[in-house]
Amino acid sequence: MYPNWILQRAYLTPLRNALTYNEQTWTFQQLNELSIQRASQLTALGIKQGDRIAIMGPSKPALVIMIYACMHLQCEMVMLNRRLSQAEIAYQLEDSEAVVVLIADEDIEKLPSYVPHLLFSAIEKGTEASIEITKEWSLHQTTSIMYTSGTTGFPKGVRQTVGNHQASATSSVLNIGLQAEDAWLCAVPLFHISGFSILVRSLLYGNKVHLYDYFDVEAISQNIIDGDVTHMSVVAVTLERILHTLEQRKAQASSQFKLMLAGGGPVPVEYLKRAQALHLAVAQTYGMTETSSQTATLASEDAMSKIGSAGKPLFFNQIRIAEPNINGEGEICIRGPHVTPGYIGRFAQKSATIDGWLYTGDIGYLDDEGYLFVIDRRADLIISGGENIYPAEIENVLLTHPAVKEAGVCGIEDEEWGQVPIAFVVLKDQIQIDQLLAFCQKFLARYKIPKKIIITDELPRNGANKLLRRKLKQ
Repeated sequence: MYPNWILQRAYLTPLRNALTYNEQTWTFQQLNELSIQRASQLTALGIKQGDRIAIMGPSKPALVIMIYACMHLQCEMVMLNRRLSQAEIAYQLEDSEAVVVLIADEDIEKLPSYVPHLLFSAIEKGTEASIEITKEWSLHQTTSIMYTSGTTGFPKGVRQTVGNHQASATSSVLNIGLQAEDAWLCAVPLFHISGFSILVRSLLYGNKVHLYDYFDVEAISQNIIDGDVTHMSVVAVTLERILHTLEQRKAQASSQFKLMLAGGGPVPVEYLKRAQALHLAVAQTYGMTETSSQTATLASEDAMSKIGSAGKPLFFNQIRIAEPNINGEGEICIRGPHVTPGYIGRFAQKSATIDGWLYTGDIGYLDDEGYLFVIDRRADLIISGGENIYPAEIENVLLTHPAVKEAGVCGIEDEEWGQVPIAFVVLKDQIQIDQLLAFCQKFLARYKIPKKIIITDELPRNGANKLLRRKLKQ
């Protein structure tokens, strides 16, 4: 048994600032008191300890307090992605068998009308019931459930336990260190593991969360310049927007800013070099929903000597490569206390691991010193005339062109070669497609050059801003 994170943190550092949003600040004691009040209101509305409930809302303090209230009640929280369609949400609610949806008023139109729900406003105005908050939690207790993005087939509801989250947070702090004044900027959705894990780390570490409900690149860049925050989590596309803004302003990151964790897929090396020029420390990290965030992260002292690597596995974690080819590239497999015990719903009987190892579906390799390099998703691999083509390799080349803002590559069927790559680009400046193809010819083998480049206004991304290559084909 381990202490209730919220009670323990409020006991240890009650007056330390815990959350900042739009110039408002809450201490850990205030968040604890508000979340206990909300838990008592949920109890009065019929929510029982241990119920599986779903929760949906923008990344605002009301959602944070509701999450903490559900933690106090030891509810299993199905974190709904507010960017999904009603049909996708309906599938997750049916599959999870959540008893009710706790939903922010502004999101009610996103919910199918027949679904039982409680509005945040109704909960906040409701009466309170007498409750006894559990002071200790079991490591095996499921805290959150998040549905994978469903690369193939139906999305799977992933269980994340107290032990999973705690192991992830502990491994992370052993890598990046901790000081009392640390402040983590959270501009990633709280329904995604990257955002949810920031809340968990705040409770365990006692650091402040600087919360945004959308990616405000101008304000975020100013926070980094002014040293208002010390850490931040990004994906490649949001990193590029910050880099572009800093470059446009001819500004650099404050010396108070310590580290930016970049996940959600390989980060172009060009971005990492631009970040270095701006004194912006960026560490690639590798993790997923099934591992409650990070599995491997590049240590800051290795940032330039191992540029492009996701680092070594964090302290409690293990990584191996299954069925490597002659270049050592194969499927990345993970083992550790942060790995999910399994799934719910239609995949409840599917084991998450084989002999303790989680097979990720990602392709990568370990170099001679044990550093992980993530190449691509196996599902996104293009096989053309027997040759393996990784979309990320082509995307990285396109992203080095000054006229290209974003790039996405997928494979399409071809009678002669089986598959061939095509590219979609979002431009910063006008350029001819022939010029882009000529640029690719300088850096890529002929069979890797896109057979077609399509200019578009935006690329399909999920709630965590990860590129959805499977939707490019549509």
